[in-house]
Amino acid sequence: MERKLHLLESFTARGSDGRTYKVCGYEHLVRDISLPDAYDRWEPTGLAEYRLEDGRLVEPAGDGALRIARTGVELRPC
Repeated sequence: MERKLHLLESFTARGSDGRTYKVCGYEHLVRDISLPDAYDRWEPTGLAEYRLEDGRLVEPAGDGALRIARTGVELRPC
C-alpha cells in the first residue's frame, strides 16, 4: 500500500534547552485504489505525527507539551 505524509500545520516552539524550533504536523495518507482513473486520489488514515523541520520525530506528552524523541527536550508553542 502506497503512503505519503500531508502537511497540516507548522508552528514555532521554544525548547527547554532555550532554542527555537519549527514543528510540522502531518497526516498519513494512502492511495485510494478503488477508483482506477484517480491515480492522484489520496485518503487519510486517521494517523498523524509531528516532526521538526529537520525530520526528527516529536512526541506528544500528556501535559500538552511536545518532546523531541530520544532527547528529553520539551517544546512549548511560542
